[in-house]
Amino acid sequence: MLPRRIIALLYIALGFCANAAFAQDLSQLPRDGDMRGLVIASEPVPVSDLPFVDEDEVEGRLSDYRGKYVVLNFWATWCAPCREEMPSLEALQRQFGSDQFEVVTLATGRNSPQAIRRFFEEIGVEHLPMYRDINQQIARQMSVMGLPITLVIDPEGREIARLMGDAHWDSPEAFAFFEALLEEAS
Repeated sequence: MLPRRIIALLYIALGFCANAAFAQDLSQLPRDGDMRGLVIASEPVPVSDLPFVDEDEVEGRLSDYRGKYVVLNFWATWCAPCREEMPSLEALQRQFGSDQFEVVTLATGRNSPQAIRRFFEEIGVEHLPMYRDINQQIARQMSVMGLPITLVIDPEGREIARLMGDAHWDSPEAFAFFEALLEEAS
């Protein structure tokens, strides 16, 4: 029988190998155009499970999306780049939204339901959720500094990639990245 220290060292070594394989696998996905800014996590990081609210004040959590890849976008109604980016996130949802994939938008800070509704109406967004991180508690817990910031979350509820700033999520390069990610998961 192996001593416990050797077993513990083997366990740790296997964990490092698995994490290295994780980062290498994701780094093999196509990242061109705006997707070059997508930073792959060296290892998956659990995401917050603090509650957010929808436009009717009903609570939800990111854990509600377990089993799916999630593109989580932190934004605000006063954020000009967010206004430019949001229609492309809707296009990403229309293209890939399924039981395997969801785009989730989370307005962080002071964003009233009326302001969010007006924002979505003005830019023609109809298929994205109107969630609010009222006290920025989720954003703080997930080290969101500045807006917009978008995270890619795996089906186990862990952050696997992050993009700071806005992007064209409806570009051929973004579609190629998510096609490859979903294909790899199949």
